[in-house]
Amino acid sequence: MRQSLRAKIIAVCDRKIAQKGPDVGLSFYAFFANRNDDPALLMEAATWWIKTHQLDHFEKATKIREMVLAGK
Repeated sequence: MRQSLRAKIIAVCDRKIAQKGPDVGLSFYAFFANRNDDPALLMEAATWWIKTHQLDHFEKATKIREMVLAGK
C-alpha cells in the first residue's frame, strides 16, 4: 500500500477515535469522499481490506490503525 494511503488511513482513524471514542467502527469507504475521484486508490484500499486481510465490512478504527502502523 502506498505511503500516502497509509497516512490518510491513520489520520482518518485518529480523527474518528478522537470524535467517537476507541470503539468506533469504520469501513474502507471512510477514507474517501462520496464522489469516487480516485478509483485506483479506492481499489488499493479495498484490496488491502477485503482480499489481503479478509476484514469485515466494519472494523474498529483502533484495529485498522494498529495494522497500518505495523506495516500489514
